[in-house]
Amino acid sequence: MNKLSRKTTDATRLPIKILQYGEGNFLRGFVDWFVDSLNEKTDYQAGVAVIQPINHGMVDMITAQDGLFHHMIQGIESGELVDEARLNNCIQKAINPFTDPSSYYALASSSDLKLIFSNTTETGIVFDENDKLGDTLAITFPGKLVQFLKKRFESLGNAPDSEIGVVPCELVESNGDELKKCVQQYADLWQLDSEFKKWIVTNVHFANTLVDRIVPGYPKDEIDVITERIGFDDNLVVKSESFHLFVIEGDEFIQTHFPAHKHGFNVKYVESITPYRTQKVRILNGAHTSMMPVGLLSGIETVKETVEDDQVGNFVQKAIFEEIVKTIDIPGEDPAVFADQVLARFKNPFIRHELISISLNSVSKWKVRVLPTVLDYLAKNGELPKRLTFSLACLIKLYLSDNFQLKDDESILSFFAGMKSSTDADLIVKSTLSNVDFWGQDLSKVSGMSDLVMTYFKAISSSSVRATLDTLSV
Repeated sequence: MNKLSRKTTDATRLPIKILQYGEGNFLRGFVDWFVDSLNEKTDYQAGVAVIQPINHGMVDMITAQDGLFHHMIQGIESGELVDEARLNNCIQKAINPFTDPSSYYALASSSDLKLIFSNTTETGIVFDENDKLGDTLAITFPGKLVQFLKKRFESLGNAPDSEIGVVPCELVESNGDELKKCVQQYADLWQLDSEFKKWIVTNVHFANTLVDRIVPGYPKDEIDVITERIGFDDNLVVKSESFHLFVIEGDEFIQTHFPAHKHGFNVKYVESITPYRTQKVRILNGAHTSMMPVGLLSGIETVKETVEDDQVGNFVQKAIFEEIVKTIDIPGEDPAVFADQVLARFKNPFIRHELISISLNSVSKWKVRVLPTVLDYLAKNGELPKRLTFSLACLIKLYLSDNFQLKDDESILSFFAGMKSSTDADLIVKSTLSNVDFWGQDLSKVSGMSDLVMTYFKAISSSSVRATLDTLSV
């Protein structure tokens, strides 16, 4: 089998216009896919330099393959099966700044460089007052970014070609605003020049983003089949669903240098990202969280099996379209369209998404992803959404079950462990709903909540989830 390199392919070299903090599956299956596709479709011609954000990473593997990797794009689009294998050529250089800081800082002086993308996990955008400015790299990602920007300012000054856009992809609300805040905190902590601080405000353009694409880990179980298909040994194969959504709250500079919205991609530049975040969290994540206990207690293992089950699938569909969608308002757009896309993604035959994996930290997930919908629906309609409320009753039942090994905060697991010996349904439901540590409020005081959850909980305890779905027409 051929070794993947620029000698064994017709991949061309490109000027480095993008710096990317993070070399993992998501950025390669999301941002690098956009870049490579734009290079193919247009005269974008942007190369990427990948920066390894932590000491141990994948830079050596990327360098060994000359930055090349294959991307398996699989899913259902407009009812049609998508199964594409594409060679991605956009990564031109991979740098470990811990061992090669000179190459890292050399990029700062390039007037070709226009954008910085990042995905350093949700804990990456932080400020640490113990982080020091010195000859060694800062501990945090924002600290490293400040060091890089400082070199850029020292090299290019206030010249127009010093301008650069920063587009974080971390799953943090207002991620661009938070990253900019950290950058400015470091500039103050390290007592950097006032002109540099002004330059950050005028020449560094931060965007808030919402990213949406399922990018699983390295497909080790399928790699032999994939290797035969692509004709190369590729240690960096990345697999993703075909669906993608990139919502960006970014100014004209970022729109100019990342024009994917003009070339048929599902990229939206918006004034406010908030309604799109609400839509994603409530429909995609909220559907996952509310279907999970119903599915598991009905003997189902995966998301696909859940939505394709005649009984539970009908429950999920009604929960999404009759309850969740009704609480979302995006001017000029219909959230039902996104909901249709979500259901198609749930049925993706190429991805096995297990319900038990979704069960991680379910109490906090239900609080963030489902409870706001429940309360908004109640305020709007004067009654509780019965399917989402039913999912809460099932969630309580799931935590009391000995058939599933749930993972959650120890205090939450201990609470339910203490309830398992009780046969008093009223006590169990009342204690759970009134636990302010769980929900951030006393849910037993929400109009009708205790009675409805109690009705559902007693029904599934005396018979089964499936029987209750039938008899109570949930």
